[in-house]
Amino acid sequence: MTKHILFFLSLILITNTILSQENESPAFGDGLFNLVGKDASWTMKIGARIQLLGATTFDSERSSQSNYQIRRARLKFAGYAHTPKLKYKIELGLSNRDIAGASEFTGYAPRYILDAFVKWNFYKNFVLWFGQTKLPGNRERVISSGNMQQVDRSLLNSRFNIDRDFGFQLRHKAKLSNTFIINTIYSLAQGEGRNITTGNIGGFQHTARIELLPMGAFLKKGDYTSSDLQYESQPKLSIAASYDLNNNAVKDRSNQGRYMVNDAGYYNTNITTIFVDAMFKYRGFSFMGEYALRNAQDPIAKNTDGSPTGDIVQVGNGLNLQAGYLIKNNWEASLRYTDIRLDQSITNKPIEKQYTLGISKYIVGHSLKIQSDISYLTNDNVYQNVLYRIQFDLHF
Repeated sequence: MTKHILFFLSLILITNTILSQENESPAFGDGLFNLVGKDASWTMKIGARIQLLGATTFDSERSSQSNYQIRRARLKFAGYAHTPKLKYKIELGLSNRDIAGASEFTGYAPRYILDAFVKWNFYKNFVLWFGQTKLPGNRERVISSGNMQQVDRSLLNSRFNIDRDFGFQLRHKAKLSNTFIINTIYSLAQGEGRNITTGNIGGFQHTARIELLPMGAFLKKGDYTSSDLQYESQPKLSIAASYDLNNNAVKDRSNQGRYMVNDAGYYNTNITTIFVDAMFKYRGFSFMGEYALRNAQDPIAKNTDGSPTGDIVQVGNGLNLQAGYLIKNNWEASLRYTDIRLDQSITNKPIEKQYTLGISKYIVGHSLKIQSDISYLTNDNVYQNVLYRIQFDLHF
């Protein structure tokens, strides 16, 4: 019912605005339309996007399985209220994969809300964020799913990312010279993922990130979009590191994964995650590299009598290397290598290696594109499967 109401209200608003402001519609890819208050005391940019995905997996038994789905269907609302120094963003997910995960911890409600936060530029280059949004973890996760170089993110992201949570972030930007930029971020979050409504079961999650851009800013924030669609005329580089401590975490992947239940309620332990990443772009060539490391104070979940519950914190490390080259007719070829090494003595998980070749055609940048990739996966160097995917993206 909620989904129908949201869709109905959005349709009315969009139709009404298009009819009344037809000649003021923004360019393709810049949102469905932009609203501005009569006294310019508020703005709202409304956008929508869909990703349509087809995938086929060929496993080691020579059997295949195909899947076709609406991978993402989302609405976005952003602007400022009262003053340009107070900005906001709301993003709603409507596809099955976006809203999945309803449980007692979300009040058994679908998880429609992806982002809902405000940004207050309260002093010079200091900005305070408050609400639910992505934590400043690995770069690949913070890059929008609509701005990917390949069909979707890597195995490193799915095993180690810290995703979204509710809390606040303090951000600062400094210039050491005309070209050298330093961005710093500190985040304090609830530590249990997005849309949790039942309170904080464990402790709090602390995240700190520093980014060094020695060659100056990327065109159009290209350090957080994949592919060199802007065709940087000068080399641009961003090197960054994040440190995350989830105090008394009760999930097996920090604020992600499954709750570790024991006879007293929930098992908790301190979980730390470290990310080191880089982005480089120059004349159509792009490179992104990431390393992740997760540790836990005591990774084996236990009952009060010391007996193991069966849950284990997914400790270990991962490496992801990805490069692509864009030719001037907006075709791009890309390669990705991912190596996941969870601690086998604790998790009993195999070493995963995945090799991916991607081909993309950007019709209107990331706003209208077709992407395809094929991946070869091994477990402990033994062939596991081949995955072929093709995806259509449309962003207004």
